[in-house]
Amino acid sequence: MKQLQQHRRIFYETFSTPFGKICLKLGLTPTILTAISLLCALGAGICFWKRLPLVGVGMILANIFVDMLDGATARAGNLSTAFGGILDHVSDRYGEAFILVGISLSGMVNPVWGTFALFGMLIASYTREAGEAIGRIENNAVGIAGRLHKLAIIIIGATLEYFLPGNYLLTYALIIVGLVSYITSIQRLLYAKRVLDSRKSRR
Repeated sequence: MKQLQQHRRIFYETFSTPFGKICLKLGLTPTILTAISLLCALGAGICFWKRLPLVGVGMILANIFVDMLDGATARAGNLSTAFGGILDHVSDRYGEAFILVGISLSGMVNPVWGTFALFGMLIASYTREAGEAIGRIENNAVGIAGRLHKLAIIIIGATLEYFLPGNYLLTYALIIVGLVSYITSIQRLLYAKRVLDSRKSRR
C-alpha cells in the first residue's frame, strides 16, 4: 500500500507542478490560492443552501482544482512552509464544513445525514493529523477513502439528485461519505498503532 501511495504521489506531483509554474508567472502565491480555494468552498455551500446543486458542484470542482494549484505552486517555487501546510489543512476542514452545512440547510436532505457526513470527514482528517503530529508518523493518510474520494461521492450524489429528484440520492451519498470516513478513521488508528508498536519492538 505504501508503494502504491508513493507512485500516486509521484504521478500527482509530476502532473500538477507545471500548473504551479504557470501560477508563479501570474504572481499567484500558495497563500492566495488557499484563500481562493476556501472562497470556492464557501460559494459551493451557499449554492447548495440556495438549492442550486449543479452550480454547487461546479464550485466544488473549482475548490479541488485551486487546492491542487496551491500545493503545485508551493513545490514549483520551493515555497513550502510548515505554516503554509497548517493553513492548507485548516482551510480544507473549513471548506468541507461550508459544503456540508450548505447541503444540510438546503432542505434537499435530512440535516442529520449532513451532520453524520461532516463529523465523519472531520474525524478522519483529525485522525491522520494526530498520527502525524503526535505519533510523528511520516504519512498517516491510509484508508479506503481520502478527501477527494469523498468530495467525488458528494459531486455524484448532488448531480444525480438534480436529474433524478425525489430518490434521496444525495442523502445516500452523504451516508456513504460518513461511513467510509469512519472506516478510514479506524484504519488510520490501527495503522498508527502498528507503526508505534513496531518502533517499540525495535528499541
